[in-house]
Amino acid sequence: MPTTAPAFADATASDGALRRFLHGLPGVDAVGLEARAASLGTRSIKTTAKAYAIDLAISMIDLTTLEGADTPGKVRALAAKAVNPDPTDRTSPRTAAVCVYPDMAATAVAALAGSGVKVASVATAFPAGRAALDVKLADVRDAVAAGADEIDMVIDRGAFLSGRYLKVYEEILAVKAECGRARLKVIFETGELSTYDNIRRASWLGMLAGADFIKTSTGKVGVNATPANTLLMLEAVRDFRAQTGVQIGVKPAGGIRTSKDAIKFLVLVNETAGEDWLDNHWFRFGASSLLNDLLMQRQKLSTGRYSGPDYVTVD
Repeated sequence: MPTTAPAFADATASDGALRRFLHGLPGVDAVGLEARAASLGTRSIKTTAKAYAIDLAISMIDLTTLEGADTPGKVRALAAKAVNPDPTDRTSPRTAAVCVYPDMAATAVAALAGSGVKVASVATAFPAGRAALDVKLADVRDAVAAGADEIDMVIDRGAFLSGRYLKVYEEILAVKAECGRARLKVIFETGELSTYDNIRRASWLGMLAGADFIKTSTGKVGVNATPANTLLMLEAVRDFRAQTGVQIGVKPAGGIRTSKDAIKFLVLVNETAGEDWLDNHWFRFGASSLLNDLLMQRQKLSTGRYSGPDYVTVD
């Protein structure tokens, strides 16, 4: 089982110590945070820089289907799109991963074999997380046994919001221990955490517990990834690496639908965490509809014509 970075070992020694540490983090200046996020979103990215950003964004997508009506055929079709997003242009980058429920992980693994595209699987009673720990761990074991490369877990928001931080911390540790070689993304559901201070605390809690990525949202609630909450999480991973030497990834998910939106988030990454995070090993987009818009913009840059949605496959 992983241990907390030595610099913060005392912070997780007890429930009280963890509470003191998390509540001792600097308070978030909400006005300043939102103003900076808005300011960075006005940067103009054109020509070759735009083409580079579009390809980079495509390579960072976790192409996702998380519906009750998912079928093996739908997952195989999504996998084919992840490997070859634009059948008319073989130079298009592949997506980073395909994200599915645990019972579809084996289908995705088979469909993506040898492609280099990862299989991510949501677990721990996604999206609500309302299950006993042994059930959550069984969910993770099933996904890992099916060959998932990455596990996306949800924290117990009820425990977090009621101040039971050690319970959340220990649950993340337990899930991490079941992941084996798979990387762990810890989802906070920022839309339910109410305050920026809570998002900062959740970010540090997840990193202390061994998250490989911290992730904004499930995409299943009204408020998901925003520039401001993503900026706050990028600041957290930047500061965590400065103090521990450990780099953690960030994944905004839900509500990012256009190329313009994606490029704004890439600017946030570059200006906040730095170039080291401009790689799909450290930054992802949790999205489904985003890919089609990126492909249409990519076609426009290469041909000078806007093709429209009929020229890309429907997920």
